[in-house]
Amino acid sequence: MSPHPELIDAKDGILVAVHVHPGAGSTELVGRHGDALKVRVGAPPTGGRANEAVAALLATIFGIAAGDIELTSGQTSRQKRFRLGDLGRDDAEKLVEQALERVGKGPKA
Repeated sequence: MSPHPELIDAKDGILVAVHVHPGAGSTELVGRHGDALKVRVGAPPTGGRANEAVAALLATIFGIAAGDIELTSGQTSRQKRFRLGDLGRDDAEKLVEQALERVGKGPKA
């Protein structure tokens, strides 16, 4: 099993699997949920606002513009996949590791 099951190689780049808890008190990465990153977002799951909040959080985690993150599946589900712009797998793995190390430490994203 890959040490990063949340990262999926696709012909158009790297996808990241995310499990979303919308309407939370804060927006943050909280760890893993199965083969996905688990995130909480303060935005409600209406009008695409939670999806936008997840994209903004992923942009912060991966250091890329929110416009370079595309929701590819799970529009109305808690289980989602986002395409991460032109980010390479090695860089994505390193950034996931760094983000998971910060879980529970310091200010929230």
